[in-house]
Amino acid sequence: MSTHPIDFPPPSPDAMPDMRIPPPGPRSRAWLARLKAVESPNVTTVSSEFPVVWQSARAAVVMDVDGNRYIDAGSGFGVAFVGHRHPRIMAAAQTQMGQLVHGMGDVHPPMARIRLLEALAAAAPGDLGHAVLCTGGSEAVEVALKTALLKTKKPGIIAFEGGYHGLSLGALGGTWRSDFRAPFSRWIPGPTYFAPFPEQQPTDSAAEHAALEHSLSVVEQRLADTDSEIGVVMVEPIQGRGGTRLPPDGFLRGLHALCEAYGALLCCDEIFTGCGRTGAMFASAEEGVVPDLLCVGKALGGGWPVSACLGRPEVMAAWGPAQGEALHTSTFLGHPVACAAATEVLQVIRGERLTAVATRDGGAWLTALRAGLADHPAVVAIRGRGLMMGVQLRAPAGPVDAAAEMAWRVVVECMRAGVLLLPCGAGDVIQLTPPVVMTSQQRAFVVQTLIGTIDSAWHEATP
Repeated sequence: MSTHPIDFPPPSPDAMPDMRIPPPGPRSRAWLARLKAVESPNVTTVSSEFPVVWQSARAAVVMDVDGNRYIDAGSGFGVAFVGHRHPRIMAAAQTQMGQLVHGMGDVHPPMARIRLLEALAAAAPGDLGHAVLCTGGSEAVEVALKTALLKTKKPGIIAFEGGYHGLSLGALGGTWRSDFRAPFSRWIPGPTYFAPFPEQQPTDSAAEHAALEHSLSVVEQRLADTDSEIGVVMVEPIQGRGGTRLPPDGFLRGLHALCEAYGALLCCDEIFTGCGRTGAMFASAEEGVVPDLLCVGKALGGGWPVSACLGRPEVMAAWGPAQGEALHTSTFLGHPVACAAATEVLQVIRGERLTAVATRDGGAWLTALRAGLADHPAVVAIRGRGLMMGVQLRAPAGPVDAAAEMAWRVVVECMRAGVLLLPCGAGDVIQLTPPVVMTSQQRAFVVQTLIGTIDSAWHEATP
């Protein structure tokens, strides 16, 4: 099969799925064969039934190289919160490309970099007005960890079970999953102490309170241990890759109070939750918490690779003044096109009141999901805030990972029906992080498709 591109017309923003050929189609398979021939084998998992090769996208719609059209209910790992190829973001990037494509990192700053830093300072909660720009989420976490060490002189980290902060060596210091950590354990900095992450339990307030108190008690014990040398507590306000897990109200406030009492810094990793995803510009602000450090990425760039670590002025001052060589920089720091796009993203979120839209539409999503799945025997829980939701599954029987296997079948069958989703957590949670521009008709299709595939997967797995 030739992989010469076919010039399929770009999808319209309100388009519905159109499956011309069972995916992955012959052109996807041909492209994937080319990929396997040149890419390191541990990057893209390729099988006979997954994935497909994307050709174009717009708003909440993706088209593959075979002409199949899908609804992207994951917004490209949460990046396309404002939608794929938002016209204002595209225009800002194109205008910048007509002026300047590349700057000089930490030397001659482009205007676009300064504008983005000003926009971030204006959008940030409290006095988080100083930032280091980066290219990806892991790097923003690296900057946060470096900042904490410079400020406190203490190398220890407290992170949380289920937490995910990236896969670069420094970020691995706070990432929970052993399959990511084990191959590089000899190089991972630290020490890191993992505390339990308390979860909301709407039907059992006593158990929820006990989990909250236990988690905070473990954190306090570590902070009080003079041998642990904890310099930073790193937490996601809502765990994303860990399973869309929401903590009880008061968790972030409790962590903030403990950090103040024991001289540690609180870092909120809002790479996934930030920029409107949960119905607020930053999820930590919903508890009235202003952390010492805040990491943001994903949705910030509107599709361009840009992230940032924001901090309070007295915390970021620990880096000292620039003296000809920055202690942390990169060739593409503050890339002009990415900065222009990100500045426009922040303006779109504010100007179009997208946090309010995320709150409204997130309520509609949860209502529809619960109406169709709350009493289903395959469903353990339906949870979320704003446009960050998860449906946790159980299997009728089988080994421990049977729920993850069933969830994967749901993901594959949804793709065949024209809905793009991914699992998270222990593989047993179907995650939904749709673009804020998804139409109500598209949402209804996603929900009905998900309900149908979960029901089919459950019956197929039932002995």
